[in-house]
Amino acid sequence: MADEARERHGEPDPVRAMAREGKRLNRSFSRLAVLGVLLVIGGVVGLIYTGLATLTSMLLFGWLLLIGGVVGLLQAVQSRGTNYFWLAAVVAALNIAAGVVVIRHPHGSAEALTMFAALLFLTGGLFRLVGSVVVRGPQFGWTLLQGAFGLLLGLLVLFDWPHSSLYVLGVFFSLALLFDGLGLIAIGVGGRRIVSMVTPQEVPSSRPAADPGSAELPPERTESAPDQSNN
Repeated sequence: MADEARERHGEPDPVRAMAREGKRLNRSFSRLAVLGVLLVIGGVVGLIYTGLATLTSMLLFGWLLLIGGVVGLLQAVQSRGTNYFWLAAVVAALNIAAGVVVIRHPHGSAEALTMFAALLFLTGGLFRLVGSVVVRGPQFGWTLLQGAFGLLLGLLVLFDWPHSSLYVLGVFFSLALLFDGLGLIAIGVGGRRIVSMVTPQEVPSSRPAADPGSAELPPERTESAPDQSNN
């Protein structure tokens, strides 16, 4: 009765509104889960074909640099006359030049980035090792393990260079896709479960139908009244 009164007065039913909002959230979380599945598939394919994943990551990186440089150059032109115009223009030009170089020479760029990654692993692992030994904090064992792992990974990549440039970046790119996809799947599935737990079920309003046979029966009082008047 309350639902029918709200509908007659034009007031929205809160239960139905929550149910519609729950359906909308379920669709959004389903899209996240589907995107996560696609990313997981891309990560698995990249781990199988590491050379193709490396080339794809380099081309994607080059196009991102190029597009970012063009956007930065347009913003620099719009802000001409300000103090940071020349700095923005130089940074945008460097991004454009780097993007063109990476797109035209993806294999050489992969070798350079692999060397940079190996040196980064070496320096990071060395600093963690020295810091954990000197400080000896509460996370001494974990920091020592991280430093040793980073140092070992940097040495392995550096000793196999430049052949390691064919698979290192592709493996990192594929692992990033894989873990991001798993995270999106977890968010999508968990979000759907939470929404289904807190969203009420939409119950369609049903009005009691009148008995068609009751209208055919004449009322007893209307028949008894003339009989009493005749008596």
